[in-house]
This record gives sequence, structure tokens and C-alpha cells, in this order.
Amino acid sequence: MIAASRLLLLPGYVLLAHLAGARQSPTLAVLALADLALLVLIEGLAARRPSAWLAAVAVAAVLVPLAGSSWALTPLLLVPPLFTALIAGCFLRSLRPGRVPLVRKAVAALYGTTPDGLSPAHRAYTRRLTLAWGLMLSLLTAVNLVLALVAVPDGLLARAGVAAPFTVTAEQWSLIANVANYGVLGVFAVAEYQVRKRVFPVRPYRNAIDFARRMAALGPAFWRDFFRSDDVGALR
Repeated sequence: MIAASRLLLLPGYVLLAHLAGARQSPTLAVLALADLALLVLIEGLAARRPSAWLAAVAVAAVLVPLAGSSWALTPLLLVPPLFTALIAGCFLRSLRPGRVPLVRKAVAALYGTTPDGLSPAHRAYTRRLTLAWGLMLSLLTAVNLVLALVAVPDGLLARAGVAAPFTVTAEQWSLIANVANYGVLGVFAVAEYQVRKRVFPVRPYRNAIDFARRMAALGPAFWRDFFRSDDVGALR
């Protein structure tokens, strides 16, 4: 139920964030931020954890007055760079000595073995791919941060009264940060899958659809813990 709810909340956030930026709507911006907060807190709320409910009350206390403020769109600008920076950090930190690269962790689970049980070719490839994802997400972080700085009229530089060397409109920011970002990641994933087919002609899945189905079948517990660095070493 929680996983299904998140699958609905994520595209809901993307749509609301894009419309908020394109239409310069504080109300839609607040709804997008509320959607995002619910996406993060939903598991704790469903489990009736006091900390999650207190966090939800605190978020509501901030968002309600923000809906009538000219600042409503500004925090929305920071979500894309923060999101890509967090995920990039997870990929890159997993390359530290003594840790398992994130892609290797997923591939080992998919193959039904441990990370050390993979072939040397798989271990080398998954390490390079983990680095590639980390660098790609870092690049997107830099682009999203620059856009957050130079967007008008709600960008960080405009709010600070500083003239930017160039500017983008709120609609242009939204198209890049809330739409094109995901397109870039999708193209990267598709291109990598095509390369993988050539490098590893023998695979435990038949095609891209079967691959996606098997990855989803790893279960919520696996994906919930996927980015947790303290669990990585336990798979070795």
C-alpha cells in the first residue's frame, strides 16, 4: 500500500511542481511541497510514529502561511538540486574503500548472490556504472543549482537583489528542472541497458520489461534500505 501510494505521489509532485513554476502559482507550489512531504513521511504516518506526525504538523504550520506568500515558489527551486545531490552522494560514497558500489549491490540481488559472488567483469562494470551515475547526478545538481540561482522572478539571486549574468524564466526553469531532468536520466538508463546487452549477452532476464519486473520483485524492504550505507557492508 505504501509503495503504491508513493508511485502515485511522485508523479503527482512532478506535475504540481511543473505547473506551479509554469503558472507562477503559490497555491500549486505549496501543494507540490505538501505532496513531497507526504512522500517522505508516509511510511512513518502509516505506522503512527509520533515523530512522523509531529513532522507533518510542523510542515503544515509552515506551508499554510506560505500559500499566501510571494516566497512560495522559492523553496520549490531548491528541491531538484537537493534531490540530485543526495542521490549522487549515495552513489559516490558507496565507492569508498570497504563499501559495495550501489549498482553492484542491486546486480548481486538480481543475480541471487553476494557482491563478492559476482564475476570480476561484473564487479568492474558495476563499479564504473556506479561512478557514472554519481557523476551524471552531480552534473544535474550543478545545472539545477545554477537554474535556482538565475530564475526570475523567484530565483535566489533575484530574491537577494543581485543581478544574474543571465536569467531563465520560471517556465524555462520548470521545464528543465521538473521535466528534462527525468528525460536525461531516462535516456542515460536506456543507453546503459543497450551497452549492457553487448557486454553481458547472458543475463538472468529476457528483455527490458523482464528486467524492470525482476528489479521491482526485489521488494520494498530491499529498495527501502538500498541507499543506507550502514547496510552496504553487510552484503559482502
